[in-house]
Amino acid sequence: MAENNPIHLRNIDHVVLRARDIAVMLEFYRDVLGCEVVKHNEPLGLYHLRAGTSMIDLIDMAGKLGAAGGPPPQREGHNVDHFALSIEHYDEDAIRSYLAEKGVEAGESGERFGAEGDGPSIYLSDPQGNNLELKGPANPT
Repeated sequence: MAENNPIHLRNIDHVVLRARDIAVMLEFYRDVLGCEVVKHNEPLGLYHLRAGTSMIDLIDMAGKLGAAGGPPPQREGHNVDHFALSIEHYDEDAIRSYLAEKGVEAGESGERFGAEGDGPSIYLSDPQGNNLELKGPANPT
């Protein structure tokens, strides 16, 4: 880092996703992943969900912000490649079983590098095709 750089990054504060179907996205992030809706800015169509120490914001495509952002996300045109949510405990069998019960298909799993180092993770997609990674704790060194 440059000596004069006044920017000292700590962590990801929030990720913002545009939603074609806000009800389906809220159900997934709130009811499947356990995020808490902490604020709803109705005039903008913006929902703020607590994801551990970070936030996931959902923008309703039918709201003011959504309409200003251009075409909605789709399978061939994502808003982001993926984002990773750090989880405290990683039990792949339990995670896969839980997601299957919720009708969510778990994807590829493996050891991957993240903010805390190498550790286990698993990929999945939300109902509108945004890819996310559930990242377990780093492996002990």
